[in-house]
Amino acid sequence: MRAAFIENGQVRVGDVAAPVPGKGQALVRTHSCGMCASEAHFLHAGQNVIDLSRRFGGPYAALDFARPFVPGHEYVGEVLDYGPGSQRTIRTGRRVTSVPIMRAGGGHSVIGFSHECPGGFGELMLLDEAMLIEVSDGLDDDRAAMIEPLAVGLEHARRGRPEAGDVPLVLGCGAIGLGVIAGLRMAGIGPIVAADFHAGRREIALAMGADIAVDPRETSPYGPLPGLNGRRANLVYENVGQKGMLARIIADAPFDGRIVMGGYCMEEEALFVFAAQNKRLNVQFAGGEEPQDMDLAMRAIADGRIDVSLWLAERIGVDGVADAMAAMSGPAAPVRTVVDPRR
Repeated sequence: MRAAFIENGQVRVGDVAAPVPGKGQALVRTHSCGMCASEAHFLHAGQNVIDLSRRFGGPYAALDFARPFVPGHEYVGEVLDYGPGSQRTIRTGRRVTSVPIMRAGGGHSVIGFSHECPGGFGELMLLDEAMLIEVSDGLDDDRAAMIEPLAVGLEHARRGRPEAGDVPLVLGCGAIGLGVIAGLRMAGIGPIVAADFHAGRREIALAMGADIAVDPRETSPYGPLPGLNGRRANLVYENVGQKGMLARIIADAPFDGRIVMGGYCMEEEALFVFAAQNKRLNVQFAGGEEPQDMDLAMRAIADGRIDVSLWLAERIGVDGVADAMAAMSGPAAPVRTVVDPRR
């Protein structure tokens, strides 16, 4: 099959072996797949991610960075077939997405970060049939590919256990931060403060439901802001993933504040426990989405409660992956570029 793959920190395009489904596995033809910053991160720090997984435990431990793997974990595709002995839970020809985890066969792999389970930057994928979610007919492919990143944001939002009276602050307005904002707004929590360096992302944050959006280089998002009647944010969602973020949040967070760490930082973090104890802070580490988050994300996109159309930029084929990935960190980068391997 034709695919864009990562090999030794480089994006290449070519033919790779087509996957063959085993028991409990569905063979799926990719229609659309979003490009996530985690794939770009693997280009520069993939070996570090693998080493950390081997040291602390994690699903990336089996990856060999020198061998090609096909990324892409924000996907929608069409069921073509199943492996022998499968339950065939969703009929062939139907579109599906899933939590990007493969557990069938006794293994544990992340779709798109596995040599055995290629992701959506290739024509064909293997998905765990126990994880499949049938996509609503009224949802086009590109918006359906946004179910997974939105679901991560929804998971992070609920991990903070938001409640009436909270003033959430969302740091970083990429797809995950925007999903947090949308989840909070859908739950009726607010006012919501968003902070991002990029003006375009701040505009999208307001469209997703933030009440205030600030450039943290110009205005501290932790202090009283216009429109808050003297109140300060007490529930901080970190979606940046850079070294030093937790220490800075602890220094600026209010007494009895809650912090949700959603950004993936691959470096050791130094902080003053003294400062956190004095403020009685609570720190919650968020992870990936669960099936309940995927289901809510799909229903919310399909019925119009959450509009992800502002996230979407151009559709590209696999030949455009390398250039699009190189441009992901720029100030004008879209929230999501979508790959269609059939192009």
